[in-house]
Amino acid sequence: MWRERGPAMHALSIAAIAACVLAGTVLARPLAQASPAQQAPPQPASQQQPPAQPAAPPAPAAPAALTGDPHRGKTISYTCLGCHGIDGYKNAYPMYSVPKLEGQNPEYLAAALHAYRDGDRSHITMHDQAETLSDQDIADIASFFAGKPLTPTNKPQGTVPQAAQLCTSCHGQDGVAIAATYPSLAGQHEDYLVRALEEYQKGGRKNPVMRSFAASLKSSDMAEIARFFSGLTPALRTEPRPYSRFGAQ
Repeated sequence: MWRERGPAMHALSIAAIAACVLAGTVLARPLAQASPAQQAPPQPASQQQPPAQPAAPPAPAAPAALTGDPHRGKTISYTCLGCHGIDGYKNAYPMYSVPKLEGQNPEYLAAALHAYRDGDRSHITMHDQAETLSDQDIADIASFFAGKPLTPTNKPQGTVPQAAQLCTSCHGQDGVAIAATYPSLAGQHEDYLVRALEEYQKGGRKNPVMRSFAASLKSSDMAEIARFFSGLTPALRTEPRPYSRFGAQ
């Protein structure tokens, strides 16, 4: 019986061995060499994971506010007193009064000096003076000229004219600013205030809030605003020049 089935069984064994060898060859082939039909289809772009982004660097810490030294400020501001230390001194071409600074907020004075230094305020003499100053110089000079800042009374003085009503929301009903970075206007020279508003309107000063406010003002509005604030008390004062007969005191 074995002999009768011998050829058939022999052929079947050879076929089985060949199938096993073929299967082993396929299984041993690395995945990377599999045929394209056996590889996973690529994902659509919308389903692909974006590459990992590097972590953003931490935001730099804000610089600490500088503390002004009024004694040093007095020493290095002798040229400033040539204009700001004389009562009634006038800027020439155009002609208007040099602003009073004593009683002003030192933070505002520092911001103004930075604006002159950086070109955000257009005044050639002030730019020339400020461009050589360091941040510490500016803080010291501002502290000296401010002296003792005006104290707000929070009480209106008379009727606020319509043109000035919006101004009081920042500069105070008594002309003393509600924040240290805003200027106090009480007792400031009337013609200086008009000039400042004109510069905001025409772009000589680039503060966006003030420029937006001044854009719609008429000359009569500016005059009304300046007249109101210049008459308020307690008022800003001219810094006296020491040891000079031209000083305020």
